[in-house]
Amino acid sequence: MTSPANTPETARLALAQYLSPAFPVGGFAWSQGLECAMDQGLATRATLADWLTDWLGHGAGRTDAVLLALSLRPGADHAALDDLARAACLSSQRLSETVEQGTAFASNVAALTGMAQPAAALPVAVGRACAAMPLPPPEIVAAFLQAQAAGLVSAAVRFLPLGPVEGQAMLAALQPAILAVAKQAATATEADLFSATWGADIAAMRHETMPVRIFRS
Repeated sequence: MTSPANTPETARLALAQYLSPAFPVGGFAWSQGLECAMDQGLATRATLADWLTDWLGHGAGRTDAVLLALSLRPGADHAALDDLARAACLSSQRLSETVEQGTAFASNVAALTGMAQPAAALPVAVGRACAAMPLPPPEIVAAFLQAQAAGLVSAAVRFLPLGPVEGQAMLAALQPAILAVAKQAATATEADLFSATWGADIAAMRHETMPVRIFRS
């Protein structure tokens, strides 16, 4: 692969490859604090859909969507956006999660394309790699959010008594919200960055001291 942006068709294939669980960034090992929330009974089979909806509309999902959209724009200062992405992490594990995955993502893209991709937080690394794709920014952001939500659903399937088909139904139900957040993020500015999911943030912090855990965050 020498260029991910020759045509919309090849760009979509490249985007699907970049965001696939098979793309080696280690996303399966992280849960954004969801493991702690499930362990404490805050995120259950009955409440997981609400947890994911809040993550997407008010938490790390929305924050990453805005950072990705900003990174897609012509002339984007990716170094400054990387600093901003790191500063937006409210726990040490969340910081490690986005930086380690972003670093692996950038390294893999550099190896595939031959183009330099410095280490960066995940949404910035994805935005920089996809900026030249001839695709509408909301489409790229929505694909990223779908992949991130799928990772959280996968974590819940592994931890909760939640069947894989039920998990996929939850993911499918999120699609209208994913598209709405992606559309909003496409025109957002740095001033639009915010997070209002305190329960999720506290769960991410508490995860750091769990004596037994499956996931790294």
